[in-house]
Amino acid sequence: MSNKKWDNIKLSTKAVWAGEEHTFFEGAAQVPIVNSVSYNHDDVDEWFEVATGKRTGHIYSRNTNPTVAVFEEKMRVLEGAEAATSFSTGMAAISGILFALLSPGKRVVSVKDTYGGTSVVFMEHLPRFNIDVTMCETQDQDAIEAEALKGCDLLYLETPTNPTMKVLDLKRLIAAGKKAGAVVVVDNTFATPINQNPLALGADLVVHSATKFIGGHSDALGGIVCGSKHLIDQLYGFREINGATLDANSAYLLLRGLKTLKLRINQQNSNALQLANHLYQHPKVEQVFYPGLETDPGHKTATEQMSGFSGMLSFSLKGGFDAVRNFLPQIRFAHRAAHLGGVETIVGPPRTTSHVELSEEGRRKLGIPETLIRCSVGIEDIEDIIADFNQALDSI
Repeated sequence: MSNKKWDNIKLSTKAVWAGEEHTFFEGAAQVPIVNSVSYNHDDVDEWFEVATGKRTGHIYSRNTNPTVAVFEEKMRVLEGAEAATSFSTGMAAISGILFALLSPGKRVVSVKDTYGGTSVVFMEHLPRFNIDVTMCETQDQDAIEAEALKGCDLLYLETPTNPTMKVLDLKRLIAAGKKAGAVVVVDNTFATPINQNPLALGADLVVHSATKFIGGHSDALGGIVCGSKHLIDQLYGFREINGATLDANSAYLLLRGLKTLKLRINQQNSNALQLANHLYQHPKVEQVFYPGLETDPGHKTATEQMSGFSGMLSFSLKGGFDAVRNFLPQIRFAHRAAHLGGVETIVGPPRTTSHVELSEEGRRKLGIPETLIRCSVGIEDIEDIIADFNQALDSI
């Protein structure tokens, strides 16, 4: 679809209006939740044209759904893509990309610091189908570039990474992937379209766990992939048969969350930067991982390719895992949960959140210390967040 009518429109306006410029059933101003499994067609020829994609419409909600279609269109516009297709979860979207586009004998290059579930697909599932997987040291951009240029069919990047907030040079690595003839995929979950737009840097596909910042209220699961129509059509074809379909109720909740996306992200960016600076100076904190810090190894690259540094950060505590055990229960204004991107601050160690699938040794190999705490900073008043962290740190 064309993006021309959105060329001079700001992100906040896109988040509110994309896909919703017209009125809905009975003049509804908000997107209706269409919980119908099937759709009636009195004209058999029209039904056939809809079923074969020659005419817009719906025949069965495993394939398409009116509520879901509005969510896909809004995300398509926000990412500046030709097309978009949704999935039931973020991992359904990620695994859908990999299994739809790769086949036996193909080669994928990625980094060791991908989300834990993604790493499991790379390490355990793709090799079972005779798909060659090379996972490079995340901060060795020379090695990533060299492996891509050796020849690969798919280059999978994630930046900032989960949970240590490493930043990849997208412009450089995408160029290498394109030179090798690879499909370049970027997981943009931590950044969101507000902070980073990989498609504008040349990526072929951008994927989000919409469960996180996109929805923003911790009440709906979903995944979304945006990119060229040629590739999205392939992913849609796989998802249609795979059946990992986004539910209309979840799509409605994700749409509601999207309308405040820029407001939320602006506040979370600001809060995370202030909290990171505070923790960096705290005597009981060993290390802070946040690209917004000038001392962070990825700061320069993040400044060049991001408009904000994300609401995510992580930090390690002095005193071993006992310090983590003491700290977490004392936090007053945060959920201790395996989640991120909500309006509330959320904290937890990777051993029970992002990388629970891996052993302690496996996490250590990825540079994830057991004393690390991942923190999704919410929209609360930053003075209250800092005071709360201070009193919890005092308990160590």
